[in-house]
Amino acid sequence: MVNIDDFVKRLEIILDYYGLNASSFADKIGVQRSSMSHLLSGRNKPSLDFVMKILDVFPEVDLYWILIGKGNFPKSENETVSNFQNTNPDFPTSPNENYSREDLFSPVNDNENKSPVKNFIETKKSNLSFEEDEIEKIVIFYKNGTFKAYIP
Repeated sequence: MVNIDDFVKRLEIILDYYGLNASSFADKIGVQRSSMSHLLSGRNKPSLDFVMKILDVFPEVDLYWILIGKGNFPKSENETVSNFQNTNPDFPTSPNENYSREDLFSPVNDNENKSPVKNFIETKKSNLSFEEDEIEKIVIFYKNGTFKAYIP
């Protein structure tokens, strides 16, 4: 969770770094000046949209630094976007790590490329036995947000 007082302190550091006052900063990132005032006073918490606007306009600001104080400001050029370290060899660290452009639309053999998650789900599905258990309740969810529950 974001500590609002610490977030405001880091926001003030950004303002000082760029030599901006609160209203010019608000204009620069495209938010209302009152939003900036309420945020700096601690009345409101920052929205995701607000944080993303800061990152879009000021690429030197690190996401983790502005939110939780980890990392550096301004972020160094060789700093990675994420501190996530993948230790599972079955999952790629980037979306395109295990795929080449030629394979994008080629047929996939499901048996070769099943992820551990899919194997786990299939194992759980095969362990379900509806013949032995009694059905307690059937719930139908509708697209409009309503539902009906049937109890046999």
